[in-house]
Amino acid sequence: MIKDNQKVFNRLHVLMDVIITVASYALAYVIKIYIIDGRSPEVGVLPVRDYFMVLLFLVPGYVILYFLCNVYGPKRTVKRRHEFAAIFQANTLGIAFYIIILYVVIREINYSRWMMFLFYMLNIFFTCLSRVVLRSMLRTIRRKGYNLKHVLVVGYSRAAEQYIDRLLWNPQWGYKIAGILDDTVPAGTLYKGVKVLGRLANLEVILPQSELDEVAIALALKDYDNLEHVVNVCEKSGVHTKFIPDYNSMIPTRPYTEDLMGLPVINIRYVPLSSNSNKVIKRTMDVIGSACGIVLLSPLLLILAALVKISSPGPVIFRQERVGLHSKPFYMYKFRSMEQQSEEEEKKAWTVRDDPRVTGIGKLMRRTSLDELPQLFNILKGDMSMVGPRPERPLFVERFREEIPRYMVKHQVRPGLTGWAQVNGFRGDTSIKKRIDCDIYYIENWTIGFDIKIIFLTFFTGFVNKNAY
Repeated sequence: MIKDNQKVFNRLHVLMDVIITVASYALAYVIKIYIIDGRSPEVGVLPVRDYFMVLLFLVPGYVILYFLCNVYGPKRTVKRRHEFAAIFQANTLGIAFYIIILYVVIREINYSRWMMFLFYMLNIFFTCLSRVVLRSMLRTIRRKGYNLKHVLVVGYSRAAEQYIDRLLWNPQWGYKIAGILDDTVPAGTLYKGVKVLGRLANLEVILPQSELDEVAIALALKDYDNLEHVVNVCEKSGVHTKFIPDYNSMIPTRPYTEDLMGLPVINIRYVPLSSNSNKVIKRTMDVIGSACGIVLLSPLLLILAALVKISSPGPVIFRQERVGLHSKPFYMYKFRSMEQQSEEEEKKAWTVRDDPRVTGIGKLMRRTSLDELPQLFNILKGDMSMVGPRPERPLFVERFREEIPRYMVKHQVRPGLTGWAQVNGFRGDTSIKKRIDCDIYYIENWTIGFDIKIIFLTFFTGFVNKNAY
């Protein structure tokens, strides 16, 4: 069983990383001395002994950092990029401590900086490569029926079905489902080949007699009265237990748990921009980005303003009320692209294809999104952000909040000049539901890198779009 072999496997894992660290260090030394410098090690500023004595501290230090960065945590269901990120984090911390100790603490200024850089790159590369090879080997072994983790599902619910689906979709994880126990579904019932073995009471009989690695508790909401008893039975058996809450009908998103002085609290939605540090970072990017945009694009802004003025009577800038952060209204700026209208006509509806109200220059500006450029001033003011969900008019917000679940979630962040929905083509007369799905994905997965990616994609897919008219 897995639990009998895991300790041996973990020790082998550590041994492999020790060998890779030593080999990367030695290879970096050889490349620096023999290839780059083209001389024998005796001619170097530091003797070979001084270089390799560092390994006595470097190797255990890196192993400790790997533990702290969760490089040795369970990896069955962890995505490869997350494992690589942990390796990169540990190596970056390691090389930073290495530099501080060498140059600040012991002040050894003759130690080769090139060698440190080579060691850093080689160690990351070979450690990541070893994980790729290891994953491939384990996948092959699991396909042959070895190194499997046997799991029993307690409770038949939507959560149980979703859990089983994911295990069946990912055979490389190496899970074998022993069956399901439930009080309401008859024994013998099959779900995608997984059989209901009996009732919850059978758990006390099955656990001592079987060699299970894990119990997944996926009780339906109506059966939560049994939860405490099921947990107690599992704890007495010593088997690893996990809980899969059946709340997807109420919380259709990615929640997260925080510790409130020992009390676990489930937050319904994870919003990275609720963090003050993230808010400051994003706002700083917005101020710098909008200010640079205004300065660099000022000649184009002046030309467009002149063309709008010449094309038809009326103001150059069109102000329209939109709903922004925390559902607060603000006035969004655009170059006027339509004939001047009364306030009542303006509120009728969205612009449609071949709308007769749109001017000649207005068609070009709308098609290329150049009419949106004055929103750089909205960003500078703090009404908007460079990237975020596009803001809507109050009348549409009132309508959509009743028609579309989770619509109001978009107002938890500042609206944007461009967004994930826009670069995916959802603008103009397109599906509001799909647009909201994109907006919520952005809100829950925000990073600086994601913003940069969206801004980059906007130049290729966001400015010129068939749905913009």
